[in-house]
Amino acid sequence: MSGLIRQFCNKLSSFTKCYSNVIARDNINIPSILSFHSRFYSNTPTLHEIVDPNKDKFITEEIIKNVNQQVSQGTQGRLFAVVHVAGKQFKVTEGDVLIIEGYWPPNVGDKISLDKVLLLGGSDFTLVGRPLIQNGLANVHATVIEKMLSHTKTHFRKKRRKQYKRINFYRIQQTMLRINKVEFVGQLNKPPDVSGLEYVIL
Repeated sequence: MSGLIRQFCNKLSSFTKCYSNVIARDNINIPSILSFHSRFYSNTPTLHEIVDPNKDKFITEEIIKNVNQQVSQGTQGRLFAVVHVAGKQFKVTEGDVLIIEGYWPPNVGDKISLDKVLLLGGSDFTLVGRPLIQNGLANVHATVIEKMLSHTKTHFRKKRRKQYKRINFYRIQQTMLRINKVEFVGQLNKPPDVSGLEYVIL
């Protein structure tokens, strides 16, 4: 690789010698790469941009103000959320039905609140949690409507040339949830005051 660079630099220096008269006559600016043949790095300063540190702050405050204004006026549209339930993530909105696979303790008729909200969005905005959104900002209420078994599934195993073949049938427990409500509570970046908690120092 260094041999190729050396050859390139030699040809470049011969080019500058041949066309130095043309460059001087026509006032052509020699780019900084022509000085590359003398050393293997560039002296040219890196292009940079002066960024105003307060610019992003003002934009963020304006976005938060718009979101709070939409929520207070009720113009946020139909809300959706991404919730974490029983080890899986589901995108839900009001009226959806979820199927949770595997054993899950709630019984039919139980009303539950899904607190692990990873994302909450409306028609014009989306709030992304890190990993969960602000505590107390969203309420997702659901009701257990049915507990059942899945359709019969087949588990087939075979080993070639070993006279080994097994076939098993199984069914998985399933719990059906209906999402009753997805709502935005309070204001963004203004968490509610929590009272009644006592800290015990041991």
